[in-house]
Amino acid sequence: MIETKGLRKSYPSGKRGRTPVDAVRGIDLEIEAGEIFGLLGPNGAGKTTTLRMLATLIRPTGGEARIAGADLLTDPAGVRARIGYVAQGGGTGDTVTAREELVLQARMYGTGKAEAHRLTEDALKAFELTDFADRPCSTYSGGQRRRVDIALGVIHSPQVLFLDEPTVGLDPVSRSQVWAEIERLRTEGMTVVVTTHYLEEADALCDRVAIVDHGQVVAEGTAEALKREVSGDVVLLGTTAEQSGTATEALRGQPYLHRLEPQGEDGLRLYLDDGAAAIPLLLRVLGEAGVVPKTVQLQRPSLDDVFLARTGRSIDQS
Repeated sequence: MIETKGLRKSYPSGKRGRTPVDAVRGIDLEIEAGEIFGLLGPNGAGKTTTLRMLATLIRPTGGEARIAGADLLTDPAGVRARIGYVAQGGGTGDTVTAREELVLQARMYGTGKAEAHRLTEDALKAFELTDFADRPCSTYSGGQRRRVDIALGVIHSPQVLFLDEPTVGLDPVSRSQVWAEIERLRTEGMTVVVTTHYLEEADALCDRVAIVDHGQVVAEGTAEALKREVSGDVVLLGTTAEQSGTATEALRGQPYLHRLEPQGEDGLRLYLDDGAAAIPLLLRVLGEAGVVPKTVQLQRPSLDDVFLARTGRSIDQS
């Protein structure tokens, strides 16, 4: 459904003689029909720029892409006819209603008046917006307004839907409702491409993910396959800031420890083959060094651990 090769975007530096700033440095993707595909990474990684290129909002500096059979560079109008796009900031006005927004959006795609109203009624029911469809959008909750945004993006039944940080700033209940709508769209056959830095969402709901850093894909695959690359278990140790250095020196070089990384100013992240078996050994070594951990937490590797393994830092630290 989507294929990109060497997709790049550079911007002038703003100062004469300076080299251009590379926002995206060559993205290669193959996204299958009916997938929920996640673009993950820290702010400034190039996720939104990639999405905006694919949505024809900005022209690539180099590379090529095909979306639902249309060439991004030579047939941008064909691409726009096949896609829906929901920006991070949303697109609803404060003084208009969801019904008015949806009818206008449908009409902009060339449908007749009666058909636009029919499509609007279908969208209001599908996204559970009917009860407040005739109130001004300014009266909606964040989750309700975001569902209107997504309904606007799919009113014309696109083959591909691009969502830029669809749940940023939402409370947990609203976030869950938005992701339920995204899953429903996938079950109806739509291909959905999402940018997010909420790793737990991508882990649970994306069929595949590409982790982006400094404008390049550093890892791609299913969440489970990527996490298997980070062998063993992860143990998080909470210490005091004063004892963090002592704990690091005591644990460094232990044969059962693959890698040790700082976790903030007062914690350590340890990578081991068998965390459950290693914890008693860790506590003994720490006790001999005079360190009493505040917390000990055993967990399986996460997508943030994948990012850490590929880049040397966590997404939250980027």
